Amino acid sequence: MRTKEDVERYLIDLDSPYEVLGDGLYKICDDEDEDVEGIIVCVIDTIVVFSVRLMKVPSKNLEEFYRKLLELNASELAVGGYGIDANDYVVITDTLQLENLDYNEFVASVESLAIALQKHYPILRKYRD
Repeated sequence: MRTKEDVERYLIDLDSPYEVLGDGLYKICDDEDEDVEGIIVCVIDTIVVFSVRLMKVPSKNLEEFYRKLLELNASELAVGGYGIDANDYVVITDTLQLENLDYNEFVASVESLAIALQKHYPILRKYRD
């Protein structure tokens, strides 16, 4: 059975700067785009949740914006999906089982979110207020 300590070891092996935000809560720091926060990695019981806040939900062109999110979900994301959190932020989230999580799965999830940010944020930020 994997533990929070295994996840922290994976973060060290990832060789990217990260912060410990709390017990089982980490932030992979990436200062390439100051508008987007880093990837949050959260160990909750038997799962590991990866998430990134992209931007606040815009106040105009919502139909077009939501359509674009759904199109990106359907055609561009290798793992996870777009959603909206309780604070009206657009997020990308992926979830993996902790029990048998290996380093390759961990890296694939992190890289998939990073690639989505790199490719999709320039498209989505056009809708920002």
